[in-house]
Amino acid sequence: MYRLGHQGAALVVYAPLGLALLLLGRPTLAVGGGAVSLSLASLPDIDQRLPGVAHRGSTHTLGFALTVGATLGALGWLLGRSAGVEAAVAFAVVGAAGTAAIVSHLLADALTPMGITPFWPVSDRHYTADLCRADNTLANYALLALGIAVTVAVLTVAR
Repeated sequence: MYRLGHQGAALVVYAPLGLALLLLGRPTLAVGGGAVSLSLASLPDIDQRLPGVAHRGSTHTLGFALTVGATLGALGWLLGRSAGVEAAVAFAVVGAAGTAAIVSHLLADALTPMGITPFWPVSDRHYTADLCRADNTLANYALLALGIAVTVAVLTVAR
């Protein structure tokens, strides 16, 4: 998928976490986590700019998703712990949003014929729904529209 499709998928995958934060009375944290998720939605495609790294290879795995989330969470925890537990928890949420962003990217790319190998290097099993090409404009806008609709639903439910 392309950037807009990945952003829509990121909104969909982040929605449960965002809803939980809103219901817990943490709107600033919910919005911040959503912003992190949107900003990292296309991160796995960095592989297209890295020499020697295959597209939809190591950056398109669950291991990469967990690494991104753990790195963000750990950095946040280290930076925020001196400001108190509240800040440290907020940064841990950022880590969860980072993992959600990468997982959303994998799910969106699994819709395409090229698919993904999410469990590499543990397994070479390839997954694809083969529903649409990554450059399909309608599919990308449909994912974006779905993400916006889910976000509106979360905001409505949280009121």
